[in-house]
Amino acid sequence: MDSSAASTHAYDGVRTPGAPRALATEAVHAGRDDLARQGLHAPPIDLSTTYPSYDSRAEAARIDAFAATGAEPDGPPVYGRLGNPTVARFETALARLEGAESAVAFASGMAALSAVLLARASTGLRHVVAVRPLYGCSDHLLTAGLLGSEVTWTDPAGIADALRPDTGLVMVETPANPTLAEVDLRAVAHACGSVPLLADNTFATPVLQRPVEQGARLVLHSATKYLGGHGDVLGGVVACDEEFAGLLRQVRFATGGVLHPLAGYLLLRGLSTLPVRVRAASATAAELARRLTADPRVARVHYPRIGGAMIAFEVHGDPHEVIAGVRLITPAVSLGSVDSLIQHPASISHRIVDAGERRGAGVSDRLLRLSVGLEDVEDLWRDLRTALGAGGAAVVADAAASPAVAGGAEATGAPDPLAVAGAAGAVRSAETIPSPGRGVAAV
Repeated sequence: MDSSAASTHAYDGVRTPGAPRALATEAVHAGRDDLARQGLHAPPIDLSTTYPSYDSRAEAARIDAFAATGAEPDGPPVYGRLGNPTVARFETALARLEGAESAVAFASGMAALSAVLLARASTGLRHVVAVRPLYGCSDHLLTAGLLGSEVTWTDPAGIADALRPDTGLVMVETPANPTLAEVDLRAVAHACGSVPLLADNTFATPVLQRPVEQGARLVLHSATKYLGGHGDVLGGVVACDEEFAGLLRQVRFATGGVLHPLAGYLLLRGLSTLPVRVRAASATAAELARRLTADPRVARVHYPRIGGAMIAFEVHGDPHEVIAGVRLITPAVSLGSVDSLIQHPASISHRIVDAGERRGAGVSDRLLRLSVGLEDVEDLWRDLRTALGAGGAAVVADAAASPAVAGGAEATGAPDPLAVAGAAGAVRSAETIPSPGRGVAAV
């Protein structure tokens, strides 16, 4: 636990505001501003689950105050389910990177989304308007109504018409998983009116976009991905205003979806290199997207206009053979690690989504999703080229169309290597929600 003798509040200095700083500076220093005056350089890890208190009357008052507003208790910590100083450092840093008032961390990205849905449902607002594609498990959570929610699927242009008096949330993911389709967040936020917009910013990270600045009230991250950045920690976080943060803390306390302090420490450490990692991997991804676009074995490449380290591409041959053919790139779920990962969404991450809805959202059976890491571009390209050969390398003589790319590279610091060929995976409209079979799991 932080050990400043002068401190009377568990989070003194952890949430220190200050003058605006560049993103790279915030990534290194936010959540750590109090360390030097404590004689520390690395953030401490507080593993306590409970904390002594000899004043039970004061303890009761603090717990009553938390129950009323969800605000963090004054004074020393109480119990690990109410909050933890190490996790608070990560929350502070992420909020500052996203330009939000607060952030609330959870045990996983799905726990974070569940808390948002429960917070809205607690006020009687169970209806959600959502735009496909979303991460497969997010799609399933909404579609199956596991938390009592009801969803209307639409395209961005149909959001305003889909709103109802009981609509509590509009949800989009941009760039979307796995097609990298992008939406205009500012236009979507305008269409939402007074309904909160939740933007899943996992793929872009605050390095490439800050949804709060474009009108989103809530920003969701699977912190497991780029924020952690090394494939060794699970976590989720929602950046938002303090009013909504209070509701999320109350849900977290009631449901127990807390982030472990060691995970909070690793995520804070991951943030310090986030801008460097994202920009370096984005430059490599843009070059690989250019080469894939020119490869006759590739039918179509999806790469977002804002750039990033994710590529989706459709092959003429067998995508499963490509997965089996990689040697340097790891065939695995997840993304955002320092090493490159590839997976077949229709088989894994989006398997749980109804097949017709999945294809309608642009997730074809020949689509592969590549998370580009920090390896040398030539080594990655050699591995991809070999794997594409394993997947039916020869060009199909009667292929109807030459390779195409959706989107273009921007804002990565890398040159734009791609010719834009239409909108970046434009989202198709869908309607309501046949529940998929529940015997299938997605990761």
